[in-house]
Amino acid sequence: MTQSSVSAESSAEMAKTGKVILVGAGPGDPDLLTIRAVQRISIGDVLVYDRLIQQGVLALAKPSAEKIYMGKPPGHHTRQDEIHALLVEKAREGKTVIRIKGGDPFLFGRGGEEVEYLAEHGISFEVVPGVSSCLSAPLSAGIAVTHREASSSVVIVTGHNAEGNDDRVDWQAVARIDTSVFLMCVHNVETIAQKLIGAGRSLDTPAAMIQMAFWDGEHVITGTLESIAAEVHRAGIEPPATLVVGEVVRLRHKLQQLIASHLERKEVYV
Repeated sequence: MTQSSVSAESSAEMAKTGKVILVGAGPGDPDLLTIRAVQRISIGDVLVYDRLIQQGVLALAKPSAEKIYMGKPPGHHTRQDEIHALLVEKAREGKTVIRIKGGDPFLFGRGGEEVEYLAEHGISFEVVPGVSSCLSAPLSAGIAVTHREASSSVVIVTGHNAEGNDDRVDWQAVARIDTSVFLMCVHNVETIAQKLIGAGRSLDTPAAMIQMAFWDGEHVITGTLESIAAEVHRAGIEPPATLVVGEVVRLRHKLQQLIASHLERKEVYV
């Protein structure tokens, strides 16, 4: 076989290979998808999707699309290698593969690992950003993570590594930030509170846990760093949930009152 024929064969093989598009689905509500996300989902031949993706999002796919659920229960990450292999396999079949991920693919979503694997295997890819729960969950609860009078800095931290040897968080640094937002933190909320208090945050620092933001089962628990773990356990909060720590939580009640007052005036005008 000549060099030119080998080159032509390689080019033909590449032309037959499909593409993987990582799509951030936000907190799960289809109304919170970006326009680009909706467009990409609508053209997919295969949808590979995570937990917490609402049926309304999957309904945006074309009728012929293959839908493959690859969700991982909280605390279980053993399927990632399986997901990597599936994405490459489907793309090599010449298909457009839509990898739907909750939140934003590049924020604690292992999207970086997936595109690295795709690049290593010669698979073309695209990444579509999504609305992360680090912003959308506080917003849904009426908490502004920044406020001119209360917070000019925000830190986003994974709650997974709060215990054990994998804890790479600089708690002294986190404690100095006005607002701290923790994702994937329900089972470690007590440890997180203790670490922040040990790093210098006051016991009275306001805290809120928002469960299932923008879903029917949304539930908001408030307290202080001293009490939040007990409040979360008492309420039976389960993942997914987002923890917000800082003075901005104290403004939630005020914002709720202002919003309620505005709605009342609007009804009167109507």
